[in-house]
Amino acid sequence: MIQPLAYIHPQAKIADNVVIEPFVTIHKDVEIGEGTWIGSNSVIMDGARIGKNCRIFPGAVVSAPPQDLKYRGEPSTVTIGDNTVIRECVTLNRGTALDKNTTTIGSNCLLMAYVHVAHDCIIGDNVIIANAVQLAGHINIYDHAFIGGTSAVHQFVEIGAHCMVSGGSLVRKDVPPFTKAGREPLSYIGINSVGLRRRGFSAETINEIQEIYRIIFLKKYNITKALDIIEAEFNPTVERDEIINFVQNSQRGIMKGFGNS
Repeated sequence: MIQPLAYIHPQAKIADNVVIEPFVTIHKDVEIGEGTWIGSNSVIMDGARIGKNCRIFPGAVVSAPPQDLKYRGEPSTVTIGDNTVIRECVTLNRGTALDKNTTTIGSNCLLMAYVHVAHDCIIGDNVIIANAVQLAGHINIYDHAFIGGTSAVHQFVEIGAHCMVSGGSLVRKDVPPFTKAGREPLSYIGINSVGLRRRGFSAETINEIQEIYRIIFLKKYNITKALDIIEAEFNPTVERDEIINFVQNSQRGIMKGFGNS
């Protein structure tokens, strides 16, 4: 299952049933789970921790040193969960000691061609990142988010669960969970109702999420006043509390409502 034209360091840890195509380079401090396929001309560098049944397409570079001038060569990692697909020419940089010391990609993710994930990013499970998206360092993307092609995301931004970000977006502010984001500057354009229905959210829950975001984005309240109203008028639910916690803990501030930016 390992082609003779591939170079694999003898101390790399390769599980059973891994397929490694010709001209792959695998460095010393690497672990690859069973059932994973590594396409031709991929480079898997020190610190890579790749799960089971992943597919890494030709030209990808996994666990390259971070493009951070503060990095001094300290050991760090890139961790990829099970069943994740890394398409052609994706670049994944490992973490730095000044932050998390790791870059994490969850399970069941799809990173399309030419995506770049910089140091110390955390990407949740079931995330789709379309072609040529560029993620700066220290970004958090939560489960089931979708980032449209050629978008650029500023360092330290957080993108909530079940979000959909329009292609070509410049993401400078945090995107709260369950929302759709688009236009320039990036603004709230509704909730991701189609995605929520596909994932089993009830009509009642979707309507509640929509009402909460009307208060945050469309009623002209400041954030503190909007959150006070939401806590007073809506019974505690998982979704309500997730929205409140995300907005309260936002370090960069959340995107604005359309027309209020």
